[in-house]
Amino acid sequence: MSSSQSPENQPVEEEQTAQGIGMSVLTHLAELRRRGTIAIAVYAIGVMILMNFSEPVFEFISQPLRAALPPGTPLIFLNAPDVFFTYLKIALVLSLFITAPVTLYQFWAFVAPGLYHHEREAFVSYFFGSLGLLLAGGAFAFYIVFPLIFEFFLSFSTDTIQAMPAVKEYLSLALKLLFAFGMSFQIPIVIMLLIRLGITTAQALAEKRRYMIVWTFIFAAILTPPDVISQVLLGIPMLLLYEAGLLLARVKKTKVAKDEDHV
Repeated sequence: MSSSQSPENQPVEEEQTAQGIGMSVLTHLAELRRRGTIAIAVYAIGVMILMNFSEPVFEFISQPLRAALPPGTPLIFLNAPDVFFTYLKIALVLSLFITAPVTLYQFWAFVAPGLYHHEREAFVSYFFGSLGLLLAGGAFAFYIVFPLIFEFFLSFSTDTIQAMPAVKEYLSLALKLLFAFGMSFQIPIVIMLLIRLGITTAQALAEKRRYMIVWTFIFAAILTPPDVISQVLLGIPMLLLYEAGLLLARVKKTKVAKDEDHV
């Protein structure tokens, strides 16, 4: 007797396989929903707690502006809810960073079982590299760019035209600049990922350097206020980070080639 399955049993087996796949998808969706719910709940709790610390955080964020203003110049608000929504926005943004370890752990716990060992190592290294560059970009904006652009903007004050910055507009500008510089500092990570995924090569990117220079300053003009100082202070680091990404990609390629030669 042949050991192969009879044609009558094949539809049953296919149905069981389909049911197994369906149950697997539902299980993963349930796991994703559970971990997403945990992350959202922790974030919401973080927002409620951090609302109590929004005022001192704003005092810290506004230091570069206060330093450029004449002594004793207050910050104002034009509408009654402005201060409340300013503090709420601070809590919303701050909670993203404070609760990030919980959110990232939930994400990692969901995707890690499906990754190979070398993929896990790559994910961790890229994550911490991205986080470090994000913080470096924010620090560069806050400690170097902010003092320069606020001093430039406020230099147009006269005896009859005095600056009285509003808290809402200042926070929006500060967050926009912090985000722009933090994201722009991700260029080396993006380059490394594109090359690792085989989308491009370091040589191809180097040959397009002249186009990168043009697009860099176009993006800098879009992401920053309409002043030359902030545009240049964003454009030049972006170009340097582009070159740094190419250098790291070449070093990585050389290291991989040497390892393969040893094998």
